[in-house]
Amino acid sequence: MQSLNQQIILRFLGLTAILNGFFMFIAYPFSWYYDEEAQWGILGAGTITVIIGFLLYVLNKPKSTNIQRKEGYLIVTLGWLTLSFTGCLPYLLSDTIPNITDALFETISGYSTTGSSILNNIESMPKGILFWRSATHWIGGMGIIVLTIAILPLLGIGGMQLFSAEAPGPSADKLHPRITETAKRLWLIYVVLTFAEFFLLKIAGMTWFDAINHAMATVSTGGFSTKNASLAHYNNFPIIQYIVIFFMFIAGTNFVLTYFALKGKVRKVIESEEFRYYVFAILSITSIIAIIILFFQEPTLQTSIEHPKVFGETESAIRHALFQVISVITTTGFVSADFTMWSFFASGIFFALFFLGGSAGSTSGGIKVMRHIIMLKNSFLEFKKSLHPNAIIPVRYNGKAIKQHIVFNILSFFVIYMLIFMTSSVILTFFGLDFISAMGAAASSLGNIGPAIGSVSPVDNFAHLSTGAKWFCSFLMLIGRLELFTVLILFSPSFWRRA
Repeated sequence: MQSLNQQIILRFLGLTAILNGFFMFIAYPFSWYYDEEAQWGILGAGTITVIIGFLLYVLNKPKSTNIQRKEGYLIVTLGWLTLSFTGCLPYLLSDTIPNITDALFETISGYSTTGSSILNNIESMPKGILFWRSATHWIGGMGIIVLTIAILPLLGIGGMQLFSAEAPGPSADKLHPRITETAKRLWLIYVVLTFAEFFLLKIAGMTWFDAINHAMATVSTGGFSTKNASLAHYNNFPIIQYIVIFFMFIAGTNFVLTYFALKGKVRKVIESEEFRYYVFAILSITSIIAIIILFFQEPTLQTSIEHPKVFGETESAIRHALFQVISVITTTGFVSADFTMWSFFASGIFFALFFLGGSAGSTSGGIKVMRHIIMLKNSFLEFKKSLHPNAIIPVRYNGKAIKQHIVFNILSFFVIYMLIFMTSSVILTFFGLDFISAMGAAASSLGNIGPAIGSVSPVDNFAHLSTGAKWFCSFLMLIGRLELFTVLILFSPSFWRRA
């Protein structure tokens, strides 16, 4: 195997940094409009990032523009590290988060669309910084790597290897034979959904600033809010929560299906096996949680983060149950209530949902519904094969036989995912967390969820974690966002060995 094309890797990292810097410049007008001192930190961060990117881009002119699979893995992983280390500059230079550990944690949480935070008073933060914080969600949601693929033809570079490494889920569906056209259409859908939610939230009563921030955080399934109480701040505005519920649901759906729906091909959406299971899981679990809230909740229990009250109405119970179930399944992480206060049984259900995830090909994190379907089908087939050992029965998905290597890949992913979760839970206890909080932090970080259980519940955050725990959770958020293998393969000796 040929040696790594270092120049194409560095050139691509330069392009990534340039794009990231321009996104920082977009945050500058918000800070300037509100006459904040943070505007100079944001402007400086954008300038430094663009200069670094420009130098990397100009000083590296590869002889070959062909990207092999190894370069693809390296570019994606190093690209996300480039985003993270440059993305924390606005926090550091504006002195809003002066600690490098906290700044990097908040940045990686943003790009990975996890939504975990170390900020104790979000509403006191400068508007420009809050916009940049939400923008990191929006950039990371679809992936700036996919954005860059859309313009790679301008550089004479092919991008299929990058898309395969970056695309969330077990498969990279294409809307068009040309990968760049697929990336463009994905981003077009992404932008349209963002602006649609922005306008609806504005009409529903949000300020224009809160509307654009929550729209970016919702469509990316990120979860950063501009309010200390997250969406519980709008508990007296049900229409706002219903709008967010709808767009969380869409963001957790395969974007290919969203494309078909927008084209009027609704039948393809209904025929999708994953979509049907996704809807069934949301509706059935919401029903259980709503019943718990209505009939099995202590009368004096605090159910709302900002406005303590007991849900006495069926609509309110269903709305909050639906909101929290969709928020956790899609790994968005918004909260309208503290679900750990609803009962131990409810907390157990939500903890189990940490390992579900949204649809493959969506912006959500987690294991993904598609993987669970195939694993369950394979398990049932093993029972049949025990009775009929000579029978050849393939695993079928959407009416088609799944190749055996895909089944093995999914099983391997699940085993490695659970091993990382269990090991991480133990490691986090070493950093001082109690075991319940350690499991919650590990599951939340690896699944890119946000709120968890224990001392990192929806009414708490990650500020109290030790420095080591924050760095470790940052690592979990990164590998979780990039589907484990993209990062972990770099630690394999065979990756660096020449054939």
